[in-house]
Amino acid sequence: MAAASGRAMTAEEKKVIFASSLGTVFEWYDFYLYGSLAAIIGKQFFTPLEPGPQFIFALLAFSAGFFVRPFGALVFGRLGDLVGRKYTFLITILFMGSSTFLVGLLPAYSTIGIAAPIILIAFRLLQGLALGGEYGGAATYVAEHAPDDRRGEYTSWIQTTATLGLFLSLIVILGVRTAIGEAAFADYGWRIPFVVSIVLLIVSIWIRLSLNESPAFRKMKAEGRGSKAPLSEAFGHWKYAKIVILALLGLTAGQAVVWYTGQFYALFFLTATLKVDPITANILIACALVAGTPFFIVFGKLSDRIGRKIIIMGGCLLAALTYFWIFGQITHYANPALEQAIANSPVSVVADQETCHFQFEAFANPTGKPKYTSSCDIATAALAKLSVSYEVQGTAPGTPAVVKIGEKTVNSFEGGPLDAPAFSTQLAAFNKALTTEIRAAGYPAKADPDRINKIAVWLLLTILVLFVTMVYGPIAAMLVEMFPTRIRYSSMSLPYHIGNGWLGGFLPPIAFAMVAYKGDIYFGLWYPVSIALFTLVVGTLFLRETRNVDLDAIE
Repeated sequence: MAAASGRAMTAEEKKVIFASSLGTVFEWYDFYLYGSLAAIIGKQFFTPLEPGPQFIFALLAFSAGFFVRPFGALVFGRLGDLVGRKYTFLITILFMGSSTFLVGLLPAYSTIGIAAPIILIAFRLLQGLALGGEYGGAATYVAEHAPDDRRGEYTSWIQTTATLGLFLSLIVILGVRTAIGEAAFADYGWRIPFVVSIVLLIVSIWIRLSLNESPAFRKMKAEGRGSKAPLSEAFGHWKYAKIVILALLGLTAGQAVVWYTGQFYALFFLTATLKVDPITANILIACALVAGTPFFIVFGKLSDRIGRKIIIMGGCLLAALTYFWIFGQITHYANPALEQAIANSPVSVVADQETCHFQFEAFANPTGKPKYTSSCDIATAALAKLSVSYEVQGTAPGTPAVVKIGEKTVNSFEGGPLDAPAFSTQLAAFNKALTTEIRAAGYPAKADPDRINKIAVWLLLTILVLFVTMVYGPIAAMLVEMFPTRIRYSSMSLPYHIGNGWLGGFLPPIAFAMVAYKGDIYFGLWYPVSIALFTLVVGTLFLRETRNVDLDAIE
C-alpha cells in the first residue's frame, strides 16, 4: 500500500482497527475475569479438594490456555494464509468468546461431578487455541490495511485495548458484587460477568462480518501468489524458519517478559511478597495502566519515524538495567517495615544443601501433601510465603534444617515419612512457631496502609508500564513486516505466542520458584532480566529494521 503521510484516518480504517481490537478486549477481559475469580472457580469446580489445592487447580486450568497458544497459532495461522484473514479471525473470536460465555453456564461439580472440571479445562484449551490465532489475524489484518508509513501507529491501537479489557472486567465484577452482595456473588453471581460477555461477542461478530478482506491478501490471491502449504513453507524452509527463530529470540521473548513483569509480576509482587492489600494493589496497577496506555500509540507512531527495532531494543535494555532498582524502590515505598526487617534481622536456613530443591511446583497436590517434603524445602517454602529473605548455610548430610532468626532458632522437620494428616499437623505447628519468631523480629504480616507512599508506588509502576509500551507498541508492525503475505499469518503468530504464551505466561510461577530457592525476594527478576538481555543481543545483532517496507514486495 502506498504511503500516505499527513492524511486523516478513513472511516473504513477506523472500523478495521476497532473490529480487530475487540479480540484483544475479549482476551484480557477473560484473563482478568478468570484470574480475579480463581478462588471462587476453584470451589465450584474442584470441590473435593482442600481450599489451597482448589485455588491451584483453578490456576492450572487457566494456564492450560497458555500452553496451547502456539498450537492455535499453527492451526489458525495456516487457515488465515489459505482462506483469508477476515474469515479466520471471525472464527477465532467466535471460539474465544463462546468459551468465555459457556464458563458462566457450566454446571458446578456438585451438579455433574468430575465432568465439571473436565469441561472447564476443555473450554480453557479451546480459548487458548483460538487466542493463538486471534492476535496474528488482528495484527496482520490491520497492518495490511495501513499506509506504509503509519503501520506502527495503526497496529499499536490493538495493544491499547488490553487496558479496556481490564477495566471492563473490574467494572462488571464490582457492579455485580455491589448489586447482589458477597454471599450471592460467591454462590451464583460470579457467573454473571462470564454470561454478559455474550454482548461483547455479538457486537464483535456483527462488526467483523461487515469487514472486507485485506487489500494485500486480495491482491496476492488475484495474482495467484498464495501458498498451498503455508506451514511447510514457513517452517520447513530455512530462509523463513530462521526469521521465525530470530523473531522469537530477538523480539517476542524480550517483549513477553517485559510485558508480564510490568503488569502481572508487579501485581503479584505487591500482593504476595509485599503484602499490600489486593484492592489497593489493583487500584495502583490500574492507575499506572491508565497513565501508560496512551504511550502504546506514542511509541507506535514514533516507530514509523525512527524505526521499530531501536524502540523495542531500548525497552528491553531499560527494563534489564532498572528492574532491580525499581522493585527495590517499590518495596521501600510500599512496605518499609519489611525492608527494615530484611536489613536488620537477617534470616538463614542451616541445612543439608543436597535436600534443598528448586520448587517450581511448591503447591499441595490433591492429597494435601506437597511434592517437596525435605526439611529444607519445608523451611524455605514457608519463609518465601512470609516474604522473608534468607540464605542457606550448609551442614552435615542428613541433618534436619534449622531456621535461624537472629539469636532465635526454629527446627524444621522431615515430611517424607509422614502421611498427609500427620504432615499437615506438623506443618501447622512449624508454621506457627516460625511465624511467631518472624513477627517478633520485625517482619510485618502485611503492609501498613498508612505507610504506603501511593504516589511513589504509582510512579514506579507507571515506569514499568512505559517499558511495556516501548516493547509492545511497535511489535505487531515489525512482526508483520518480517514475512511475505502468503505465509505472514502463520509465520508471525508462532513466535508471538511461544514468547507470550510460554516465556511470558509462565513468568510468575518461575520467578516465585526462583525466589523460594534462592531466598531473595528480588532473585526472580533474573528471569526477565536475562531474557530481555538475550533478546537485546540477538535483536541488535541479527534483526534488520523493517519500517516503511512494501508488504507486497516481501519475498
